[in-house]
Amino acid sequence: MEIGSGTGQHAVWFANELPHLIWQTSDLIENHSGILQWISDYPSTNLRAPISLDVAAEDWPNTEFDAIYTANTAHIMAWHEVQAMFQRAASSLQTNGLFCLYGPMKYAGEFTSESNRLFDQRLREQVAHRGIREFDAINKLAMDANLILLDDHDMPANNRLLIFEKIS
Repeated sequence: MEIGSGTGQHAVWFANELPHLIWQTSDLIENHSGILQWISDYPSTNLRAPISLDVAAEDWPNTEFDAIYTANTAHIMAWHEVQAMFQRAASSLQTNGLFCLYGPMKYAGEFTSESNRLFDQRLREQVAHRGIREFDAINKLAMDANLILLDDHDMPANNRLLIFEKIS
């Protein structure tokens, strides 16, 4: 499952590149039309129409997933939503399932680049609860949800891909 499928462009790309996976899109209902348009333009047998998902809501899908992926969401959500996402994602994963979080991070209070510092500043000017998250705080959320860090990959454009595994 992808949390926060946005326009649907990532889902279409991943479904095409990873045909052995079923890609379940999800987002707030107001984003479904864009996702559905991408799916219509680039159909794939392993790509599913979006399900309505508000990370902070109690009514998550009653399904167990092998993996959950989210890109560029943690820095635009309020902190309580990030916390809820980790707790509910972990409860939706089967044991040994993976939670993959893509986006910019800070380490020990430091930005990984000047462009990330400026990006964080713009995010906070737009909406006060937004901003690049601290790796240690994200990792603590994961540990509290029985997710252990498997890897922290350096990605293009000063982003990271954090891969966590559910241990129980």
